Amino acid sequence: TPLIRLAARATFSHKGRRVKVSGFTLQAHDSIAAIGRDAWDACAAPSGDPFVSFDFLDACEASGSAVPSEGWAARHLSLHDEDGAVIGVMPLYLKGHSQGEYVFDHSWADAYQRAGGRYYPKLLGAVPFTPATGPRFLNAPGTDAATVREALLQGALTLTERLGVSSLHVNFPLEGEWRAMAEAGLLPRRDIQFIWRNDGYQSVDDFLAALSSNRRKTIRRERREAQAGLDIRVLTGAQIMQAHWDAFFAFYMDTGDRKWGRPYLTRDFFARVGASMADRIALVMAFENGTPVAGALNFIGREALYGRQWGTLVDRPFLHFELCYYQAIDFAIARGLSRVEAGAQGEHKIARGYLPSPVYSAHFIADPALRDPVARYLEQERPAVEAQMQAMTAELSPYRRDGHPVAS
Repeated sequence: TPLIRLAARATFSHKGRRVKVSGFTLQAHDSIAAIGRDAWDACAAPSGDPFVSFDFLDACEASGSAVPSEGWAARHLSLHDEDGAVIGVMPLYLKGHSQGEYVFDHSWADAYQRAGGRYYPKLLGAVPFTPATGPRFLNAPGTDAATVREALLQGALTLTERLGVSSLHVNFPLEGEWRAMAEAGLLPRRDIQFIWRNDGYQSVDDFLAALSSNRRKTIRRERREAQAGLDIRVLTGAQIMQAHWDAFFAFYMDTGDRKWGRPYLTRDFFARVGASMADRIALVMAFENGTPVAGALNFIGREALYGRQWGTLVDRPFLHFELCYYQAIDFAIARGLSRVEAGAQGEHKIARGYLPSPVYSAHFIADPALRDPVARYLEQERPAVEAQMQAMTAELSPYRRDGHPVAS
């Protein structure tokens, strides 16, 4: 892809001096490997987010999980200074469908295509298969984050125009990024996830004490029933062996096949993150008579634990809650993490201490014939989402009224 020249719209501090953006270039790459680990992680590592790391994104691509044949064609952006050094990056994909995104625009695509438009391919700024909030515009230390973000967004919009695609979507950005994109003219959207927040708990008993008496008793009963006859372990680092990944992949495939069809991730993906990110993984495994029967995969961030896939080969009441929610809370308290993000959807999480919280996306749609009705739809959707979040918190929260982590 040719270099993208930027207009002189801003300056920022770089190498001790003020520099115009016009002296910089952007380039789109068809793999993260083309940018390289050192250059990418120089921008991504300071965030502490495991999903924007080189190792995670490279595992998605190199394993055949997020590749053009599966509808994920990398177009990652790199921002370069006048010496050619990378000072900003953005994960970006040319998408042939809307699967594996968790921000649902299928109705937009259907309406546009019925009207004779071509919605796919589109550009997506996101992490494949991962509905976790995190930075989408990554800047190197010593650069101004806001100006690098502006340059990367300008580059993504320019690439949208050059490729002639219908739209650009940025899913699960940080709230500050979301607000900046809305100011730049993208259509802002909010949705709901359910997040457990650590209100300074020193033990699981502290957390349970913050709940109503009925919920406290119910959770203890659920945990007893789920744990009965099982040996449940949380493995991380060198404790995780290939045999554990073999077992977990079997759980993942079986559960995925039954719930949503062919799962996205290949066995090689798990081998790759297991080799390169073991210290950032908490793999919950349940054993029955020494044989693994269920598991849940979590990634460890600087401040949060992120629940991802789970699976089981046995039908046991409350086992999903135990492995995915309660074990995650145990781990977060022990590690002093501020929250657990357990993924998309699921009002049943509220009763387990995971309160409704907003998540964000931003959308640029090139054709006014589609952009205008989508904008009107989102204007109606936003207050409805806010009202729903407040109602769920007020009516379903399991916490006592005398103090609990506030959803935000």
